[in-house]
Amino acid sequence: MKRNIPLYDLLDEPALLALEAQADWLLEEIGVEFRGDQESIELFRAAGASVDGTRVRFDPGLARSLCQSAPREFQMHARDPAHTITIGGDHVVFTPAYGPPFVSDLDRGRRYATLEDFRNFVKLAYSSPWLNHSGGTVCEPVDIAVNKRHLDMVYTHLRYSTKPFMGSVTSPQRAQDSIDMARIVFGDQYLQSHCVIQGNINVNSPLVFDDMMTGALKVYARANQGIVLSPFILGGAMGPVTQPALIAQAHAEAMVGIALGQLVRPGSPVVYGNFLSTLDLKTGAPTFGTPEANLSCFAIGQLCRRLGLPLRCGGHLTASKVADGQAMQESADSMTAGIMAGANYVLHAAGWLEGGLTMGYEKFVMDLDRCGMTQRTMSGLEINDDTLGKAAYRQAGPGENFFGTAHTLEHFKKANYQSDLADNHSFEFWFENGREDIERRANRRWKEMLAQYQQPDMDPAIDEALLEFIARKKSATADEWY
Repeated sequence: MKRNIPLYDLLDEPALLALEAQADWLLEEIGVEFRGDQESIELFRAAGASVDGTRVRFDPGLARSLCQSAPREFQMHARDPAHTITIGGDHVVFTPAYGPPFVSDLDRGRRYATLEDFRNFVKLAYSSPWLNHSGGTVCEPVDIAVNKRHLDMVYTHLRYSTKPFMGSVTSPQRAQDSIDMARIVFGDQYLQSHCVIQGNINVNSPLVFDDMMTGALKVYARANQGIVLSPFILGGAMGPVTQPALIAQAHAEAMVGIALGQLVRPGSPVVYGNFLSTLDLKTGAPTFGTPEANLSCFAIGQLCRRLGLPLRCGGHLTASKVADGQAMQESADSMTAGIMAGANYVLHAAGWLEGGLTMGYEKFVMDLDRCGMTQRTMSGLEINDDTLGKAAYRQAGPGENFFGTAHTLEHFKKANYQSDLADNHSFEFWFENGREDIERRANRRWKEMLAQYQQPDMDPAIDEALLEFIARKKSATADEWY
């Protein structure tokens, strides 16, 4: 999927310079805490940063310079080469939502997610032409012990899909297990020069990295595998309430995390992440798809392009609990802002509800439909003799319809995006056929997709090796449930 439409630049050069100067001020004056990770502190000290205990400070321009070895674009290689993707440049990748502990559907309501739900969403993502990536923790399978569920999640991505995927980041050892499982499938030598797996690394905003996140980051970087480095900032809680301050803070935090990966292994693949949104300042509840968050997305996109890195933005984000009008307004505005800002990598493109606490089955397929529409929009317009339709005018002539022209018959299948959820029939037809709203149609659609799912092939010896690895790892430790 490539972008053939222009990006939107919100800010002029003086405004961008002011934001970059503010990011430099934060890194020099306030600094960043690295907690429980002396190795990372020493890496930065050796690179020229000043260190005071766990606080690391950077001279203006230092963090930016340390990011320069990161690639402008890179490939993620899939188990099926047909699903290999490029991240960066004019390429755009859509991935499912990440991290919800709950799932919901019209039949069973909201409930804790299980491994069965996890498998279902991986199957749905694999079945859709509109998602290029299998995702990571598409939902938390809480029926599996905390210290072991990453093994089942990585296996599910590898066995039930052939698209690129994310591994675990909840501890360095779990990150290593994820990469070791990828090695079983792809081979150790292949991973030395090919990215096949990513880790989603969040900053503990404001301005803190803990040893779990930096430990996982370093595992992926050392293995030359991908990192999606994302500050997680809600204005008024993890930073000031004003958007320019938050934008500069997010930029500073992202540069430091990216710099750490490059110090560990120069040239390792990374995505500059953005998760910057607002709060309801009366209640403290997170809000999404708001004008302020969308404006910040545009600015972050410009700052990222000045670093020359692939950009990650949020996708169909909403605070709504169900797939209603609020959900689609917030989701559509959030997704559109990311696309216009220049996103190369859209996380949470499908399924997100309740501020990320819930993965919705109906919402998932409704979002898939919008992903298809968005991809069609990004393809742009092709202007040539054929699309101008001169032959159709000659055949039909004035006052005649164009349904039967050769031009229409040649193009009707692909001329317009064909939604598999929208109802465009007459009121009478809709009324007499059950009066279904889009959520009901989506309920039927996800069930059809699961019924039609076809599991991809895998070499039985590789499958056996994966299962043996999982069994050995699980038997080595007792279950931990928190």
